[in-house]
Amino acid sequence: MNWFEAVVLGLIQGFTEFLPVSSSGHLEIGKYFFGINAEENFYFTIAVHGATVASTLVVFRKEILQLVKGSLKFRKNEESTYILKLIVSMIPVGLAGIFLKDSVEGLFNGNMNFIGSMLIVTAIILALGHFIRKKERNITYMDSFIIGIAQMLAVIPGISRSGATISTGMMLGNRKDELAKFSFLMVLIPVLGANLLVILSNDISSASTSTGIIVVGSIAAFISGYLACRWMINLVRKSKMIWFSIYCAIIGLLIILLG
Repeated sequence: MNWFEAVVLGLIQGFTEFLPVSSSGHLEIGKYFFGINAEENFYFTIAVHGATVASTLVVFRKEILQLVKGSLKFRKNEESTYILKLIVSMIPVGLAGIFLKDSVEGLFNGNMNFIGSMLIVTAIILALGHFIRKKERNITYMDSFIIGIAQMLAVIPGISRSGATISTGMMLGNRKDELAKFSFLMVLIPVLGANLLVILSNDISSASTSTGIIVVGSIAAFISGYLACRWMINLVRKSKMIWFSIYCAIIGLLIILLG
């Protein structure tokens, strides 16, 4: 992987992380067309995901600071309840990270037929979220866990994490203006934790991608991720997810044909 490819892939990751189109799927597609070995550059994928999630810290800095301040009061309040719901939502993906780590990594092998099929699955999920509606209500603890299961399934490349979690919340009847924020905040600790584990285990030293390439790609992912995150919040509020469903279906079919 060269510098140009790192920047392009970083931009792809950043722009698609918060849009319901599967950033991991698009990243694998980008690697495929560049002729980059997907398995050898797995840690580049982890790094740019971490950089994109870091952009969430910037976009939601005020909300995060408010949650931290509220939780430090050490009593039950709106902030501490919200944090508990976030923790509940992280349980499924945490279990997947512990028990299915090798299986998940094995899916990032550049199989375009598989990626295309999962993009079609994403299209179906987005369509269901668009058409199945219930009376809007606040996110409950059970809702948090179910949305967390959707996030766990989205570790599969081609299934959109934001699309799966937000659409699941919409099908549960959760308030649209809260779903985007909840979806973006619930991924912070799992992804940043995955990056920390890689660093602590020194696994990244065995990667074929140089540190400089990873840094360049991460910077591109951070910048594009910041812009995409702000855009996605408005899109969820305006309920235009169906257009992304059509996009994922078209791209999925094209990738299967080309793959």
